[in-house]
Amino acid sequence: MEILTALVTGANKGIGKEIARQLVQAGLTVYVGSRTAERAEHTVADIGGDARPLVLDVTDPVSIASAADRIAALDVLVNNAGVSPAEGMGAQDEDVDTFRRVYETNVFGVVAVTNALLPALRRSAHPRIVNISSGTGSLAAAATEHSGFRGAFASYRSSKAALNALTLFYAQSLASDGFKVNALAPGLRRTDLNAAAAAGGDPAEAAAGAVRLATLTDDGPSGAFFSWDGTPVPW
Repeated sequence: MEILTALVTGANKGIGKEIARQLVQAGLTVYVGSRTAERAEHTVADIGGDARPLVLDVTDPVSIASAADRIAALDVLVNNAGVSPAEGMGAQDEDVDTFRRVYETNVFGVVAVTNALLPALRRSAHPRIVNISSGTGSLAAAATEHSGFRGAFASYRSSKAALNALTLFYAQSLASDGFKVNALAPGLRRTDLNAAAAAGGDPAEAAAGAVRLATLTDDGPSGAFFSWDGTPVPW
């Protein structure tokens, strides 16, 4: 049986770590992307199986190139690495540097990593890309939002809206090469992403949704946005 290979960015903690763990449990070889070797190695030791440490800072071109050089062939790329301001503010209260920092990881980092790994992914018979987005990046949902969350986390949420657009564009431009490219809204999960996430649910539940998209059959969807439970999310 063919053993598939996956790379998960930001995989040393939170949802990314659970995605890596579940992919290993599903029988894949998984590169655990982390900004430091120490964190990557610690995570690999915890996950076990065929997990492999990979130093990868998605905001550093040298780090991205070095990581890409290590991976000759790749079947699954999970763009999970992401950042957010600690507290939710509207666009009028967040400075430009905050937007730059968030977009550097959540948008530009995804483009840089994806493009660097396309040669490896093209060697796969069934290449899959999963972008970890957010339900809060849905413009349709935001337009009808009436909760206290309304308008908050502007830099983070707009970066995820941009990621959703990229998901669609990559899916369209890579369709003829057999790629499946989809976005996942993991739901509010217990991570250190921001203050709101601290009270979230089990990251493993969200990870299962990512694994489903990472292992889609050839008749599966592409260029779509799904919640962790498999239901479609409006753009």
